[in-house]
Amino acid sequence: MSADDHRLIADCLAGDSAAFGDLVVRHQDRLYNTVYRLVNDSEDARDVVQEAFLHAYQSLNSFKGDARFFTWLYRIAVNAAISLRRKRRAVVRIDGRLGESILDPADESEFSRPGQALEQAEEEQRLKKALARLSAEHRAVLVLKDIEGQKYEDMADVLQVPVGTVRSRLHRARLELRELLEQDEE
Repeated sequence: MSADDHRLIADCLAGDSAAFGDLVVRHQDRLYNTVYRLVNDSEDARDVVQEAFLHAYQSLNSFKGDARFFTWLYRIAVNAAISLRRKRRAVVRIDGRLGESILDPADESEFSRPGQALEQAEEEQRLKKALARLSAEHRAVLVLKDIEGQKYEDMADVLQVPVGTVRSRLHRARLELRELLEQDEE
């Protein structure tokens, strides 16, 4: 845990609620980006991040300091995002919203080949649709590893499962995603 986080946590536990505000400012953007990729909706992501910070604030005295504060907070947020996805699994969206891009923006320079932006947008939509069809557990490991670049050990800590479980879920998630993308091509 960073010395600044440690100091802010100690200040907060001593009654300085503004210190927790500093922790929020320090970690909210990174946490939001991850949660957004898990829930694929900006309002839901804001709600989950807010819920995670509220839960962290209420449970701060139970934070042992064995892991970094962000890892602990990340675990709270990812679990809340997975719970939200499970609750909403049966809900079908009729407006077709898929959220913002998770891929790099298209190269719109004059040197790019014609139609590239359209092709990339179509591929992006296929990927978003396939990701949305994955289970919450599979989507979480894909986002944490392939988009966020987390280490297996950190993922295991966040998801509270053994590293072997993370690896097997990731393998199954990649296979399922590939299968969904291949089905979509047919």
